[in-house]
Amino acid sequence: MSHVAPTFPSRYVAVGDSFTEGVGDELTDGTVRGWADLVAGVLSAQWISTDPAGERTGYANLAVRGKLLGPIIDEQLDAALDLHPDLVTFAGGGNDMLRPRADLPSLLRLLDLAVARLSDSGARVLVFTGADPCDGLPFGARIRSTGDRLGVGVRKVAERRGALVVDLWPIEELRDPRYWAADRLHLNSIGHQQVAARVLDLLQIGRPAAWSVPVGSPEPLRRTAREELDFYWEYVGPWVRRRLTGTSSGDHRPPKRPVLAPM
Repeated sequence: MSHVAPTFPSRYVAVGDSFTEGVGDELTDGTVRGWADLVAGVLSAQWISTDPAGERTGYANLAVRGKLLGPIIDEQLDAALDLHPDLVTFAGGGNDMLRPRADLPSLLRLLDLAVARLSDSGARVLVFTGADPCDGLPFGARIRSTGDRLGVGVRKVAERRGALVVDLWPIEELRDPRYWAADRLHLNSIGHQQVAARVLDLLQIGRPAAWSVPVGSPEPLRRTAREELDFYWEYVGPWVRRRLTGTSSGDHRPPKRPVLAPM
């Protein structure tokens, strides 16, 4: 894995879908936090520790849940570039991957063009392969096969465009159900912590000592028929209905942090 010198960005912009928005890491007031917020908080704190008189890292998060890769690029890329970031995290394609007829060559061409534009702006760019949720999902084997091929493509795009890769897909540890929310599709609070930790490791910026992994091996999953029925009723059914009606969980939802501001 390649590393970069530990420098603190002054303008950090996060682009993506529910993974970057922070779904699964819900706070008591009903808002979501997520790994990008955690990274931004560490960047601001460490900026202060190295330059108390300096301005803290500005952070914008343009991600919106439910977005496919094309709409992420159409709706967020220009807005991100208009903020003149020196660090951009770009994560997309996870929702496309869940579709049975995902067109991977087209997705990867879109990703390549987007990463090229971001890199040409002078920003340091981080792209992602997502954590693997397939053990808990219907049609998990098919989704994993698509994710394997998407991951290969993402790595090639990053190498070609000089971006860094936060490569989560191959990490078997992150398949541990203790990292996942009740919907089995989004990481929970400790899952998001682990993503943030890996982003900071790649940037060679120290992570909080309190961020830790679950202790011991996970217990074998023993879900009851009732639990499976509840899961399908509460999560799978609504997802299928949205596909049939052409709607998204992110429809009419604005980005949670469209303006650069310190955490």
